[in-house]
Amino acid sequence: MWALAPFLLLLVPLLLLPLARLCRRGAARLEPAGRAVLITGCDSGFGHLLALRLHRLGFTVFAGCLCPGGDGARRLQREAGGAGRLRVLRLDVTRAGDVRAAKELVLSHLPERGFWGLVNNAGISTFGETGWLPMETYEKFADVNLLGSIRTTLAFLPLLRKYKGRIVFMSSIIAYFTLGNGIYSMTKAAIEKFCDALRLEMKKFGVQVCIIQPGNYARSTKIQPPVSAEEIWSELSEEEKAVYNKEYIQERANFFNSILSEGSTNGNEVVDAMVDALTSPAPKARYMVAKLKEKALVFVCALFPTVVMDSVLSYALSK
Repeated sequence: MWALAPFLLLLVPLLLLPLARLCRRGAARLEPAGRAVLITGCDSGFGHLLALRLHRLGFTVFAGCLCPGGDGARRLQREAGGAGRLRVLRLDVTRAGDVRAAKELVLSHLPERGFWGLVNNAGISTFGETGWLPMETYEKFADVNLLGSIRTTLAFLPLLRKYKGRIVFMSSIIAYFTLGNGIYSMTKAAIEKFCDALRLEMKKFGVQVCIIQPGNYARSTKIQPPVSAEEIWSELSEEEKAVYNKEYIQERANFFNSILSEGSTNGNEVVDAMVDALTSPAPKARYMVAKLKEKALVFVCALFPTVVMDSVLSYALSK
């Protein structure tokens, strides 16, 4: 019997955790009025939708756009009803100067309850096997998807600690596995580990860190357009062309495009999770917003030996 004692000691808090969370969720949700949130990547996709949703809820929204004079930014201002609690600003997360300017703008227009949330949403995606992509592409992806989020987070961390706010990161279920876009998967896996460290470190300051893990929402965003086998072939090095042929690349492009075509068009499902992360009295550390089969794939990846997951993915690729 005594041999079961360590197991029982571990089991008790696991059983009590859902009850404690339920009690906390019964508490009143956050009052948005007078609180500011900065969102990166608002030109389109989830960032665009979230900016409008938070504006409607009553937050003061700073919508970072890569192209503040572009169609997406103009549409955002129009849909929000012009000037007021939603401000569009230029924010290229790879540029330290843009991040500093964003912080100065936020500081000069802080509402009475201060800075509540930072949503690291900006990201890029592409398709290609490991050797097909040049080093410059790897550097660009790391700078946007990983270092860009870190750069923005470090700049706003003092404000977030001061107001005991929230930090939300956009990850993906692709952090667990890859099907032709390993470069994207790599950056999302890295940002997950950064978040894990940050979440634990920020608890003592009352700052909560949340990760959003969408499944396939390719048709809801512009992050990944359909791929062209001809373009891929034209950009391959001579060494790679000697290994692969056009037929193989066409097959892979068709496979990847078929996955994109199955993506959900309801981006508001992901936005719902982002809003909960910002407003719930007991936000989750991770919000997985995905189809059942996508969650099953993550489950297999997390709990089964690597050889099992490799077999599953190899079978999918062979089809």
